[in-house]
Amino acid sequence: MRVLVVEDDKKIASFILKGLKEAGFSVDHAQNGEEGVYLALHEEYDAAVIDIMLPKLDGLSLIEELRQSKINTPVLILSARRSVDDRVKGLQTGGDDYLTKPFAFSELLARIHALIRRSSGATEATSLTFGSLSMNILKREVKREDTMISLQPREFALLEYLMRNAGRVLSKTLILEHVYDYSFDPQTNVIDVLVCRLRNKVDRDFENKMIHTIRGVGYVLKES
Repeated sequence: MRVLVVEDDKKIASFILKGLKEAGFSVDHAQNGEEGVYLALHEEYDAAVIDIMLPKLDGLSLIEELRQSKINTPVLILSARRSVDDRVKGLQTGGDDYLTKPFAFSELLARIHALIRRSSGATEATSLTFGSLSMNILKREVKREDTMISLQPREFALLEYLMRNAGRVLSKTLILEHVYDYSFDPQTNVIDVLVCRLRNKVDRDFENKMIHTIRGVGYVLKES
């Protein structure tokens, strides 16, 4: 899952980025409103965390521009402004949720998960299942049949993306966009290496292989 964070405070941004990456998200960061608009208009995100008081373009104007451009990415407004009028104005402008500073990262993470869940229309809040493979997103647990599988954050993010798109061939570019941030060098073989690691953990001990290579196109999760 991919999240855009628009926050000019370096300490807060670093705190959020570190936490979201540890939680398995791919995260892009903009330090001002103009950069945030550019990324939101040119990249695809599952959610955005946007501060209100930003240089160059304030957060509410940023959100307003996104909604006028028909960008429906769910937005969590993060602000030190905590009055009722501020919260109402933020939601009326196009924000989907509002969290005041200071905040607990666990609450921020829970709200992002809730926004993504509501946006996707998912009926199952915490888990994904495909064949004998199951994933508990909140507990960060993966199991195939009765075997627990330990995954690193990037491996977990890749498997979650594959499970959410089971049966669909995903190109390396799509995987790169959803598992890594936009500044990552697409010329590397990082996706091949990541898929190889994940395949060893998910398929190695099972006769029925699930992660398949579509030569020259990408990868797909399906039952053979």
